[in-house]
Amino acid sequence: MGLAAGPHAAAVEGGGPHRALSRRRFLRAGAVASAAGLLAGAGLVVPRRALAQSAIGPDKALAMLMAGNDRYVAQQLGSFQEDLDILKQHTAEKQEPFAAVLSCADSRVPVELTFDQSIGHIFVNRVAGNIATSEIIGSLEYGVAVLGTEVIMVLGHSNCGAVKAAIAGKEVPGQISSLYSYIRPAVDQAGPDVDAVGRANAQIQARLLRESSPVFAEAVKQGKLKVVAGFYDLATGKVTLLD
Repeated sequence: MGLAAGPHAAAVEGGGPHRALSRRRFLRAGAVASAAGLLAGAGLVVPRRALAQSAIGPDKALAMLMAGNDRYVAQQLGSFQEDLDILKQHTAEKQEPFAAVLSCADSRVPVELTFDQSIGHIFVNRVAGNIATSEIIGSLEYGVAVLGTEVIMVLGHSNCGAVKAAIAGKEVPGQISSLYSYIRPAVDQAGPDVDAVGRANAQIQARLLRESSPVFAEAVKQGKLKVVAGFYDLATGKVTLLD
């Protein structure tokens, strides 16, 4: 099963994947234009978007993520052979993510496996506590404005160490405590229960993404993007949508 024939098949609009797009070709809205201008000003080359990204739609993109999680839970993964085929085709020059996931850095949360997706189909951003820092927001904006991702999921998980630390609020070495201020609103909302705070935190961070970025806000308004929160159960592997 090659990339062209796989479940995520996509043709790339003519020309090399690293050829700069004209502003008209990739802009979704005026807000996205601002993001594109910043990218150009930084000297970044903007790749051509894959056709599949503009044809899937946010609802189908989210459905694809959740269907993949069902396969993962049922231990019926289909992505491994597709990964090998993609590597054999030497597709290092392009990526075609239909979704972005803001995940905790916890090593027990294997994002691509969790959604049974192969190389190049999920734009994964990881940070302890799955928090929406300015750097994370900028990275996800690139995913939406340039790569064409149509759903963003903030993925919290059970038994999260960052959440436990934020609840405890104890002195810690280095800059670990810098995470606390992002997670504290969830602690105030949900109390001392770790998983309750983890769920609340995922929802708060998803809301922060929707409200803090004009790129996301405009894409959501136009029906081109969904921003949702999910919760991963370490014991079962099941992802539950929270929104």
